[in-house]
Amino acid sequence: MTGRGDRTSDAAGGPARHVPVLVREVVDALSPQASGLYCDGTFGAGGYTRAILAADPGLRVLALDRDPDAIAGGQALVAQSAGRLVLEEARFGDLAAVAERTGFVPLSGIVLDIGVSSMQLDDPHRGFSFRFDGPLDMRMEQAGRSAADIVNTMEEGPLADLIFAYGEERRSRAVARAIVAARREESITTTKRLADIVASVVRGAPGDIHPATRTFQALRIAVNDELGELERALEGAERVLAPGGRLVVVTFHSLEDRIVKRFMQERTGREAAPSRHAPALARSTATFAQVTRKPVVAGEDELRDNPRARSAKLRAVERTDAPAGPATRGGRR
Repeated sequence: MTGRGDRTSDAAGGPARHVPVLVREVVDALSPQASGLYCDGTFGAGGYTRAILAADPGLRVLALDRDPDAIAGGQALVAQSAGRLVLEEARFGDLAAVAERTGFVPLSGIVLDIGVSSMQLDDPHRGFSFRFDGPLDMRMEQAGRSAADIVNTMEEGPLADLIFAYGEERRSRAVARAIVAARREESITTTKRLADIVASVVRGAPGDIHPATRTFQALRIAVNDELGELERALEGAERVLAPGGRLVVVTFHSLEDRIVKRFMQERTGREAAPSRHAPALARSTATFAQVTRKPVVAGEDELRDNPRARSAKLRAVERTDAPAGPATRGGRR
């Protein structure tokens, strides 16, 4: 789970400080330059944005977030920035269009911190976490189809497929069957009820993650089209980064990381190993060069201070002067 921002809120067990994950490593990978234009595509509570602004007094930052609460919470930082920060309510998949509209092109660097933020997880009313009982919502934009809509209306087969594909839940068919049976008695509207339903068919050994973890992840990804937004953001970054501009992406689970890794392999001209979903692709003109050969992970000090960083992986590439490839939904030419 992500930790974008630096605010404090009440979480399970008491106040939990929201700290930006791998913030020093992110800034190092971006290598901010004087008078550069940067984009923080996942503003959250502004942790990365603050660090980038602090790197040089001459640079400017365009920050995006699809959550209205994050936009409202960031207005103080906008006021403090004296014109150096532009904060837009938008999906990070739209970063290229927003950068062009606001005059932030070409960009010198882009950072993306993928997934749900700590503030969203720790607010029971947002319905992202089974740690609290709240409405089964999970909508980052607080509009559109909710998780409750999915679990109460989707047919059993497609629901099982969704939970397996996005949550990598091996018991997805049993989970979907249990959900459908439960909703016949009464609509599933709270996080606790869904978590209890999942726990009735998914067993875990002591010390394992909560039985509902994978199902909640799957629903959150589906509600917010997180993987589709990531693919669009990566392609958009290719179009609006200047030669020498850096793309830095922090991921928190394997589905995200596989998308980022494969994109960077293809765009740096390395031969990507074929997957069961796609054949090997022909080597193409490199639009990016490697910055990190292996994913950067949190050190012992950060893990001790911020356990949310335990699954974070940072990957970074640098834009070449080769023309961007044509846009596609899946990030492939």
